[in-house]
Amino acid sequence: MTATEKFTRGLRVFASDIAQGFFEITHNGFALLGLAVMFAVLTLTARPEIRQAGETQLINWLKDRQAAVTGLTAEPEAIDRATAANPQTLPKQQAAVTYWLSRKYSVAPEPISALVAEAFDIGAKTKIDPTLILAVMAVESGFNPFAQSSVGAQGLMQVMTKVHSDKYENFGGKLAAFDPVSNLRVGAKVLQECINRAGSVEGGLKYYVGAANLEDDGGYTAKVLAEHGRLQQVATGKSVPLTTPQMIPVHQPAKPLDEPEKLAALANS
Repeated sequence: MTATEKFTRGLRVFASDIAQGFFEITHNGFALLGLAVMFAVLTLTARPEIRQAGETQLINWLKDRQAAVTGLTAEPEAIDRATAANPQTLPKQQAAVTYWLSRKYSVAPEPISALVAEAFDIGAKTKIDPTLILAVMAVESGFNPFAQSSVGAQGLMQVMTKVHSDKYENFGGKLAAFDPVSNLRVGAKVLQECINRAGSVEGGLKYYVGAANLEDDGGYTAKVLAEHGRLQQVATGKSVPLTTPQMIPVHQPAKPLDEPEKLAALANS
C-alpha cells in the first residue's frame, strides 16, 4: 500500500469517526431534550400554579413587547367597556331609530345602537314606550353621557345623582351616573316611578323635570312628547325631518320636596 493510499484511508477513518461521534452526540442531545420536555410537561401537569405563573409571565412579556413596538399598552378587554354595537345587527325598527338619532344629534351610530337596544329592552320590562325613553334622553342631554346641569343632574337622562344615589348602588356607586347604560337604566326607573305617581305620561314628565309643583314646566313636556311622536313615526318606517328640539331650562320645585317626592327631583341640563 502506497503512502497516498494510506493517507486516503486514514482520512476516511477519521471522517467516519467524526460522523459517528456527531450522531451519538446529536442522538444523546435529542434524548436529553426529550427528557427535559417530558419532565417539564409532568411538572406543569402536577403543579398547575407553576403553569399559570408561566402563562402570566409570557402574556405580560408579549404585552410589553407590543407596547414597545406600537407605543400603546395592549388592553384587549377595553372593548368590554365600550358602549357600542353594530347597527346592522339590530331589528329593522331599532335600526331605523338608531340611524335617525345618529344623523340628528351628530352621534356615531354604534353607541346609539347600544342605547336604542337597551331602551327597547328596558321599555319592555317597565311597560314604557322605548321611544319615550329615548325622547327624554334626547331632550335632556342630546345624548351627551357626561352632561351635567347647574343643579347636579347628570348623564344621559340627567338624573339627580345625589337624590337617587341608592339606585346606583346596584351599579357600583354614584360614579356609574356617567356610564351610559347605567344612567339609562336608573333614569328609566325614575321615569317609571314618576309616571306611576302622576297617573299619566304628561304628569310623569312634569315630575321628572322637577316641575310637579309648578303650573308651567317651561315647555318640557311638550318638547319630549313632540320628539316622542317623531321617534314613533321613524320606528314605523316614515320619513321624518331632522328638526332639533331646543334644550329646556331647569326648573326648581316651588317648595322643598319631602322624602316620598324625591323621585321627582330631576332636572334638565
